[in-house]
Amino acid sequence: MFREFSRYVAIGDSVTEGMNDGDDLTGYVGWADRLAAHLARRNPDLEYANLALRGLRTHEIRSTQLDRALALKPDLMSVVSGVNDLLHGSDNAPIVAQIEEMFLAARSTGATVFTMTAPDFSRNVPLARLIRTRSLDFNRRVVEAAERQGVIVIDTNVPVVVDDPRVWSADRLHASTFGHTVVSALVAAGLGVPMDSVDLSAPLPSRPVFALHQRIALETRWAAAFAGPWLHRRLTGKSTGDGRVAKHAELVRVALLEQLDRKLGLDPLDGPDTLLACGE
Repeated sequence: MFREFSRYVAIGDSVTEGMNDGDDLTGYVGWADRLAAHLARRNPDLEYANLALRGLRTHEIRSTQLDRALALKPDLMSVVSGVNDLLHGSDNAPIVAQIEEMFLAARSTGATVFTMTAPDFSRNVPLARLIRTRSLDFNRRVVEAAERQGVIVIDTNVPVVVDDPRVWSADRLHASTFGHTVVSALVAAGLGVPMDSVDLSAPLPSRPVFALHQRIALETRWAAAFAGPWLHRRLTGKSTGDGRVAKHAELVRVALLEQLDRKLGLDPLDGPDTLLACGE
């Protein structure tokens, strides 16, 4: 039976911050905001905070967000972390140990806690095949840690997520508006409150087909626009989160977020640029 929540707090990295559902000018929405809005339809008094910040690795999320999140006394909390650690080549065992510590701390307050598995990027990012084995091991460890601590696991490795590039934005690592809508629906279903307006079984429109020379051009554009800058940041020790703050660092009444309501009206399948940038 669904438990009605009154205070939802999210911690994590760019995945939970909401990139790229929106932009830096208009602000990011993301699956967590969409989930909060959905929960608020059942409880208009729902309060919500999102402490997630792009570029952070697990030890940084634990040290900068966990205590702040617990101080807000949530009865629902999401702990989603690890993709940045995977991309940096970190060893899975200590990373998942830190994630489990966050699970334990959150569960000890009596809150319902959920997490997500890391999606398989290899379908849309060929280079991701190099870390696929490590990613599978990471997910196995996270699931085991979640089971030990009574944490709900949302599996993002389902066909609608990993098999269609329109779920992903142009950088292929962050979800598109449609992707965030799908993830929020997966979470809602996992919590027992399915989003009736989102049919995960409905077939998607036909994907564009590209000739070989178009695919090569797309891969070259992607490498120049995203892979190159990411590598430069890694070599220089910089992060996309440097100098930024969380978008909802304090609890807000979801029902009063008129700006969020307007953003939630976006057509999740808008954005032909995303289709062209992702390719097939």
